[in-house]
Amino acid sequence: MAIYEFKAKTIDGDEISLEQFKGTVLLIVNTASKCGFTPQYSELQQIYDTYKDKGFAVLGFPCNQFMNQEPGSEEDIKSFCELNYGVYFPMFAKVEVNGSQAHPLFNYLALQAPGVMGSKAIKWNFTKFLVDQTGIVRKRYAPSTKPSEIVKDIKELLW
Repeated sequence: MAIYEFKAKTIDGDEISLEQFKGTVLLIVNTASKCGFTPQYSELQQIYDTYKDKGFAVLGFPCNQFMNQEPGSEEDIKSFCELNYGVYFPMFAKVEVNGSQAHPLFNYLALQAPGVMGSKAIKWNFTKFLVDQTGIVRKRYAPSTKPSEIVKDIKELLW
């Protein structure tokens, strides 16, 4: 099984298959606009800009499960990201990442790359998952891991 079996709704409301990212190294991130880690949007966009032409993409999934740090509508989120951080990497509609209503993609990601001490739960906003060109989840990164610290791993998958 690979991530290509999942579908997700874009921030503009279109349902797409993740199969369209086949052959692309992905960094999948659950995001929030009112979090201490929100400034990571800048580095995520910089990495996307640097490597998008080499077969890399960032996929952002807003989530309001952690202290209601993503309370706005999809339109609010999109506007906030564009105006404050110049984000134009693919963003998706708000999802839950834990619990019975969790998006199936995040259940899969958490199962494939458990966290500290084997935890399946996603502990906070800006947890990141690195996925290779074949859709295999390679690594999970803590919310505190800066996107720039992941570049080495991204480059190893690209070259």
